[in-house]
Amino acid sequence: MSEEELTQRLIAHDAVALGDFFQLKRLPLLAYIERQLGAALRRRVEPEDVFQETSAEAVRALPSADLSRRDPFGWLCQIAERKIIDLHRRHFEAQKRDAGREVPLGTPGGDTHSPGLINMLVMSMTTPSQAFSRNARELRLAEALAHLPDEQQAALRMRYVESRPSKEIAEKLGKTDAAVRVMLTRSLKKLQELMGEK
Repeated sequence: MSEEELTQRLIAHDAVALGDFFQLKRLPLLAYIERQLGAALRRRVEPEDVFQETSAEAVRALPSADLSRRDPFGWLCQIAERKIIDLHRRHFEAQKRDAGREVPLGTPGGDTHSPGLINMLVMSMTTPSQAFSRNARELRLAEALAHLPDEQQAALRMRYVESRPSKEIAEKLGKTDAAVRVMLTRSLKKLQELMGEK
């Protein structure tokens, strides 16, 4: 299928076409992410992890995205750039805060349903315009999490609460890096389905 045909299907919000488009643009998008990360952040974050988060965000955003007047690759680059900005804030602005005032988000091996996990997942799934309904979403998300297998809950906690790279999660769970990436994507998708946000 040509890039033009994929673009037309993306304009029609076809999620399967988005997966094909990601395969087509994987290397250029990874190259873009690598350039944008910068040396300091690259020491802390794998480009593949940013690619993974960009993929998940694009799947969430596709139903409401207007791609009729913009280049889909440019749209993906914009999503990746926002993810990199968020990572920069998380890793570097956090250092400026007083460590004594920090509230732990969760601890390894701790309660999977901790408020930290709920808040992090809600933030990852919520656009600013949806923030007003965050409390109700937190409750629905907690209920949805309870329906996931323990391994998926653990992977989500390690990725979104502990900010661990997928390679480290793979080592902890005894899986391949690729398998963990697939599991994270499917887990997020399943959570959205359980929350009625297909």
